[in-house]
Amino acid sequence: MGKKQNNYPKELRNYVCKMVVEDGKKQTDVSYELNIPYDTLHKWVAAYKKQLRNTEKNRQNSLLTATEYQQKLEEEKRRNRELEEENEILKKAMHIFTDEQE
Repeated sequence: MGKKQNNYPKELRNYVCKMVVEDGKKQTDVSYELNIPYDTLHKWVAAYKKQLRNTEKNRQNSLLTATEYQQKLEEEKRRNRELEEENEILKKAMHIFTDEQE
């Protein structure tokens, strides 16, 4: 026999997971109230918690230490100086070529 396929809308899955994770409702109660199989609900909640952990980990990884911030700042300053020098060279070259055409 084939396995019964229930396709629940993503919005419903997210809402139910938030009820369990953020509001602290029991999975058994939510499962009973909404007539969703407990195993299905358990899988949704586990995936939701994993997604939250990954999101938090990515957010933490994006934070810079003071040393990293200083290094990035110095790199940006160096890059800005290089670009300013290139602009000055291009301005001088433009003046040279426009003076020759006259």
